[in-house]
Amino acid sequence: MMSVLCVGAGGFVGAVSRYGLGLIPLASGLPLVTLLINFTGSVVIGAVAEAASLAPTALPREAVLFLKVGLCGGFTTFSTFSLETLELIEGGQWAVAGAYALASVVLCVAGVLAGKLLARTLVPAA
Repeated sequence: MMSVLCVGAGGFVGAVSRYGLGLIPLASGLPLVTLLINFTGSVVIGAVAEAASLAPTALPREAVLFLKVGLCGGFTTFSTFSLETLELIEGGQWAVAGAYALASVVLCVAGVLAGKLLARTLVPAA
């Protein structure tokens, strides 16, 4: 039961944070806020996953569930990214849609790598 509460609490924090950041007005043809949310979530999930694997006792299981499954799951916006990409395509903005999709995938994979490298630097191996 504690695991479910940890995931739910993390999901709440992540979703509310995503909503709040989504209110930031950025004038651009590219959905930059969603891209930045996905990148940030990728860095966090990479760091948490790496920290948990480097020093399994440093992060309690509940903390990993809160951060990785709950917070990052509620915060990142892949479904929003997909909808925005399709809307760009439907609006005839093929090049912008392609650039957005490519940037999202490349940046978010790089974000996970950055998070893992950050954790390796900051978290001593057990």
